[in-house]
Amino acid sequence: MGDGEDAALIDYVREIRAALPAEVFAPARSRIAWLPVHLAIIVAAMLTIASGVGGWPVALACSLVLGMSFAGLSFLGHEVLHGAVLRGRTAIQVVGWICFSPFLLSPRLWIAWHNRAHHGNTMAKGVDPDAYPTLEAYRQSFALRLVTSVFSLGRRSPLGFTSLLIGFTVQSAHMLFAARSAVGMSPARHRVALAQSGLAAAMWITLAFVLGPLGFVFAYVIPLLIANVMVMSYILTNHSLSPLTDENDPLLNSLSVTTPRWYSFLTLDFGMHVEHHLLPAMSTRHAGRVREVLQARWPERYQSMPLGRAVWQLMRTARVYRDDTTLHDPWTGRDWPAILPRPIATASAAANAAAPSTLSAS
Repeated sequence: MGDGEDAALIDYVREIRAALPAEVFAPARSRIAWLPVHLAIIVAAMLTIASGVGGWPVALACSLVLGMSFAGLSFLGHEVLHGAVLRGRTAIQVVGWICFSPFLLSPRLWIAWHNRAHHGNTMAKGVDPDAYPTLEAYRQSFALRLVTSVFSLGRRSPLGFTSLLIGFTVQSAHMLFAARSAVGMSPARHRVALAQSGLAAAMWITLAFVLGPLGFVFAYVIPLLIANVMVMSYILTNHSLSPLTDENDPLLNSLSVTTPRWYSFLTLDFGMHVEHHLLPAMSTRHAGRVREVLQARWPERYQSMPLGRAVWQLMRTARVYRDDTTLHDPWTGRDWPAILPRPIATASAAANAAAPSTLSAS
């Protein structure tokens, strides 16, 4: 992180911390109660599938429940691996492994990829592993062209829906094998990550032998697709409509999304992503209080929209950056402005009145 990034975050965080009581920054230890709840649901649903009770309609209903619990575990694992729930390195690693095991995702890899590389370089072009490419990078790499134009959610992407269905699983696998170059993992840590993912794979392969092909489809494959959709709908909307930034300013490069209260409860308020990027080690249980401070202090900069609207905006725009604030379709040459805080968006519109459409958050 550069000096500007530090300054931007420090300014926000100093005021937020001063406005909130100290207890909101302590680990939310009761969150760990979600672990036995989800594990009990998973075991019960898998036993029901194995028994064959009710045939495929019951098995399909169990798949839906399993998918929601797989996703719920991943949101819990995200908080745990940020240190927002537990203290103690071993406990954090063990719980993180359990929570991310459906995705075969190593907790050691997640910390290097998400906590360090992504949070430390959010939307920095060529550095943030989660950011979509610049036009220059797109033109130079066939792999980027294939992934971005064919498999990413966006306008004219024929298989873009696959980024929702399998995106998190595929990206996790890619990051596992590219970890040394992509996020700078040491050989020793990378070997640990490979072992952690291998152990998870062995567990699911064993389940496949126990349940048989059809049972495994209902108990793991379909639930994994559901979990991917739930996780990726957040991951994609958190940043992919936002501009690239040299300065790590969460009020500029991140978007919070709103959902029905029951869904926010199930997903541990993961949609409050601006709040999370400002205080990643704080449980999102308290993100609503952070939002109140942001809306009071910086109402013109805070950006939020409903999740469904954000996904729709992704579907109607492109995933390549012509410049830091412009989304570009290389096939047609059409541009869309990235979402920006109102004062910046107004200035940008004045400077580029020819922009064909405007994305805005409120």
